[in-house]
Amino acid sequence: MIRFEQVTKVYPGGHEALKNLSFKIDKGEMIFLAGHSGAGKSTILKLIAGITKPSDGAVWLNQHNMGDLSDNHLGFLRQHIGIVFQDHKLLFDRNVLANVLLPLQISGKYSHKDALKRAHMAIEKVGLAGKEKALPVTMSGGEQQRLCIARAVVNQPTLLIADEPSANLDRAYALDIMELFRSFHQAGTTVVISAHDESLMADYGHRILRLQQGRLI
Repeated sequence: MIRFEQVTKVYPGGHEALKNLSFKIDKGEMIFLAGHSGAGKSTILKLIAGITKPSDGAVWLNQHNMGDLSDNHLGFLRQHIGIVFQDHKLLFDRNVLANVLLPLQISGKYSHKDALKRAHMAIEKVGLAGKEKALPVTMSGGEQQRLCIARAVVNQPTLLIADEPSANLDRAYALDIMELFRSFHQAGTTVVISAHDESLMADYGHRILRLQQGRLI
């Protein structure tokens, strides 16, 4: 499903985030990206989602070379990718339901009735039923993370990527969040998660790609 071929990423200013990186992820896998802060985990996720492009090499997603795609084609592909950002990117002037509805409204593929049904199902799936009218500012960090996940999965994506989803959460909340991702994987979704705390990954038995200064070790 995902293939990196000798990928290097250099940001403006000369910072080399990834160095000649090659690996593949099969459809239906659950993969962890591990490594220190600045190791390149977030850059890998941005490349998979087409948010940034490689400086050298190729990133393939479902036989599409992400570096060659137009903005319109990238927009179409992203409708099949759920993204959980590290900084949440929630709309704090909108309630829970409105935040989750947003991807469905942007896609334009669903009637209002169908969109509402999907949004309520996603909210219930992440354990936020009854909080549809709550504003994000009134919610705990763990609840905000659950809201991000609901928004990411409301389109029933084939690929779910998450950047440090357990960061800044206490261990109980972090474990709950990881169990949510495992439930989506068990339903057939390909899941790629970056995390710095390898103790959260140890119990799952999935492949771990370890990075150090932009290299796969």
